[in-house]
Amino acid sequence: MAARIEATSNGLDIRYVVTNRTSGSAEWLYDTLYCARGQAENLIKLHKTQLASDRTSCRSPLANQVRLVLHTGAYWLMLKLRDAIPHPQPLAKAEFTTLRMRLIKIAARITETASRIRVAFAAACPEADLFTSLARCLQPAAP
Repeated sequence: MAARIEATSNGLDIRYVVTNRTSGSAEWLYDTLYCARGQAENLIKLHKTQLASDRTSCRSPLANQVRLVLHTGAYWLMLKLRDAIPHPQPLAKAEFTTLRMRLIKIAARITETASRIRVAFAAACPEADLFTSLARCLQPAAP
């Protein structure tokens, strides 16, 4: 058994981990197993709430399965997008709804030619520099 007690201005935060493991220290058990489980639960909650992946309203189980696969692909793309944002930026730790509102649902003029695609943002776009750095980070490496 491992216990973690933290005193904050809000009061005591007491957590217990009960296990039958005999190896490893209590600190390792809490940091490695308990906190990793909590982080996995947070990621599942993000998947369900912010991408609506728990909506299975189709009559066909196959259609519901395809919907879940598409939502999982969207989740993976949002994770990659958030991971590509440099850490000094406040959006580097933003939730998916914030990323969707600030980076995906945005107006721009797109001009496509034979050799390139140009994206023109409004002059007052607050995230224009971030878009430029994300485009450089996410482009595939040259062969």
